[in-house]
Amino acid sequence: MSVHSASPPALTTLTREITLAAGRFAAGHLGGLTPLLPFELVDAVLEETRAVQRRLRDLPSRVGVYFLLAMCLFPEVGYELVWAKMTAALDDPHPAPTAKGLRDLRRRIGCAPMKGLFEVVAGALAQPRTPGARFGPYRTVSFDGCSSIKTPDSERNRAWLGGCPHRGYPQIELMTLVETGTRSVIGAVFGPTGVGETAYATRLLHHLGPSMLVLWDRGFDGNDFLAAVHATGARIVGRINQRRRPPIGKALTDSSYLSAIGGVPVRVIEAQISIACSDGTNFAGSYRLVTTLLDAHRYPADRIVRLYHERWEHESAYYALRHTVLDGRVLRSGDPVGVEQEMWALLVLYQLLRRAMVEAAESRPGTDPDRCGFTIAYQTARDLLIRAEGVLEQGMGAIGRRVLSALLPARRPRVSTRKVKSPISRYAERKLDGRPDTSQTVASVTITLLPPPPPHPELPATTVPQYVGPGKTSNRMARVLTMLQQEPERHWQAREIAELLGDVTLVTTYRQLTRWAEKGLIKKVRRGRYTAAATPAAPTLHPGRNP
Repeated sequence: MSVHSASPPALTTLTREITLAAGRFAAGHLGGLTPLLPFELVDAVLEETRAVQRRLRDLPSRVGVYFLLAMCLFPEVGYELVWAKMTAALDDPHPAPTAKGLRDLRRRIGCAPMKGLFEVVAGALAQPRTPGARFGPYRTVSFDGCSSIKTPDSERNRAWLGGCPHRGYPQIELMTLVETGTRSVIGAVFGPTGVGETAYATRLLHHLGPSMLVLWDRGFDGNDFLAAVHATGARIVGRINQRRRPPIGKALTDSSYLSAIGGVPVRVIEAQISIACSDGTNFAGSYRLVTTLLDAHRYPADRIVRLYHERWEHESAYYALRHTVLDGRVLRSGDPVGVEQEMWALLVLYQLLRRAMVEAAESRPGTDPDRCGFTIAYQTARDLLIRAEGVLEQGMGAIGRRVLSALLPARRPRVSTRKVKSPISRYAERKLDGRPDTSQTVASVTITLLPPPPPHPELPATTVPQYVGPGKTSNRMARVLTMLQQEPERHWQAREIAELLGDVTLVTTYRQLTRWAEKGLIKKVRRGRYTAAATPAAPTLHPGRNP
């Protein structure tokens, strides 16, 4: 019996050249994302923030900046493995730094350079003709917060961020202003949870301007916030609480009506929305929107209702951050300075990926950026960093080419129940609302515009003189006292008073009634019930404070 050995398979030898910075700076790159964050820009920001080294070290500050970004690109591995990926394609004669050396490098760089880089790369990316980025002449942007990014459970993090219920990880609150058409981040702030979404969003108002149309959900419903956004010149489309009772002005032809909230002229739109899904599921919901686009002929109510759905693009941005990049992992840093540095680096990386995607879409006119896959861009960037490819490439890089070669189909309208999967969340038990348990394609959407509600009963004419003191005049107090005194036997509910006032929320009314009862101006019968005091005490106003 003769035995024939199999012939060896054919072999191919591949050679390639890579171009990098020289010497100690060679490890400082981000693969195919480097052209979007070139060496000169990093050096300029380091110089501006005074974080540049005064003597040449084995680990220069520029290398440290790219290491921080690579650390966010590979959140699943430790410092030394991140460094190994950055140098995998290099003939590096220098010994690899230790984990302590890389940790010291992070501390030497600090937060300022990463925040400075974010401020340079952040901003809207859509061009005037980018599909899906505008509503009429306005660029659509949105506010939204994210409070599910977890940090290590260290004493210093708890002292800054506070403890988490059920002994969970301390969580950081991230507030961003996002361009809905591209999901690029225009501005961002973060800090402890519990401060309030509107408080964080107010710190981003300087990014707004007359060319923008701002979308927000009910969490931002407030007179002061609406007035502050309006003062920037930006237009507004926001959802307001169903318990609000704004004054009803002129009824318009599209079933909306003019009103005023917080001293801002607005248009109120109420609609019932019925959705039929491809699996036969049907459910309905209601929208109550307020907008400063007052022209009903140019901006019909049904178009405003459909536009509001664009706000959900913000959720896609957070999904990319929390799940695609972090994959639900806890941040690395055990102290507030490290957390802040890591958050800015994460935002810089996210914005670079978005920019690569949008530039790819812009190279093919008519391509909606929605069709560019974030996961494709993210995984391609990881591969290119390991191979050290595209570091100095001009024009569209490999990330853009890969995204264009695998464009997603045109966006399909879909719906599913919102679920909170965190086991430590008090909202883990979802409320049944009729929506399908899994994502379903929407077969049809029916929008029924509701007519304006009947006018609210008029408040009795104010006969009590306005109270004048060292602070502001309390017109609202005078109106409420007059109303209670005209029906002294009636036990008024806080909700009834709020509805009659019309320009204030129930929460604000309840707090004011509680204060007035403590001062003896009115009588609290029981929780939430009030009547006129037998002998009202003279109100005392504090300087700069409205009761």
